[in-house]
Amino acid sequence: MIHFIQKLAFSFSMTVCTLMATAQTTTPTSAPLTKQADGTFVVNTTTLAEDVKGYRGTTPLEIYIKSGKIVKVEALKNQETPKYFIYIRKELLPKYEGLKVNKVKSTQIDAVTGATFSSKAVIENVNRGLDYYQKNYKKK
Repeated sequence: MIHFIQKLAFSFSMTVCTLMATAQTTTPTSAPLTKQADGTFVVNTTTLAEDVKGYRGTTPLEIYIKSGKIVKVEALKNQETPKYFIYIRKELLPKYEGLKVNKVKSTQIDAVTGATFSSKAVIENVNRGLDYYQKNYKKK
């Protein structure tokens, strides 16, 4: 009986390991541009700006756009220093809310003091995301 339970436990653990490995290797990356049911477009900059680095790495974003205006910009998982990146979330990202997509590049958005590298990376992510949106949104 003990031998049977050991075999069963081993089989179960192997199945769990296989499932975990499969889940990690088959998780699809987010499409750069999706449209929600309410008409809001969401631009994911993960692949659009993978060469743009902040202080410690990439700073991917999701940009929400409805009726030609930015509804919000959300930071995705990144490797930036949390105590500095919180300033980006509180001070920089909200500056985009309500701006017309075609006016963002002509609007002066300043970097956050103390988080300059991260700020510049976020600003470049927004610019690339909006460029992609303007070139591709009519196809959705």
